[in-house]
Amino acid sequence: MSINDPISDMLTRVRNAIQAKAETVDVPASKLIGEVLEIFKQDGYIEDFRLMKPTAQGIYKVYLKYDGKKSVIIDLQRISKSGLRVYVDRQDLPRVLNGLGTAVISTSKGVVSDKEARKLKVGGEVICHIW
Repeated sequence: MSINDPISDMLTRVRNAIQAKAETVDVPASKLIGEVLEIFKQDGYIEDFRLMKPTAQGIYKVYLKYDGKKSVIIDLQRISKSGLRVYVDRQDLPRVLNGLGTAVISTSKGVVSDKEARKLKVGGEVICHIW
């Protein structure tokens, strides 16, 4: 089965797993998804993720993070979609909930968080918001 938008698919799988209060969720692996998950891990939204099947496609097992019975992730939003790409200059980098959330930006320096993009002084495509 081919997936048209793997980032949206990954975000939806994580969102559904949080609603079901699952400990882990499996998502199809790709380099971009790995970089997005690394940002989620660095900012403390997930515990960890691991590549489970080192085959042609592979699968990431994402270990979700909970504070008691409540999930650390409140919501995920896909911003730039395949039908409508959203690009920002370095002056217009988004602030998610006044800095409490994180925007994931694909830049010429790689996939970084909005805070890192401000340090690097680069803009790019806004992939998603998480808070």
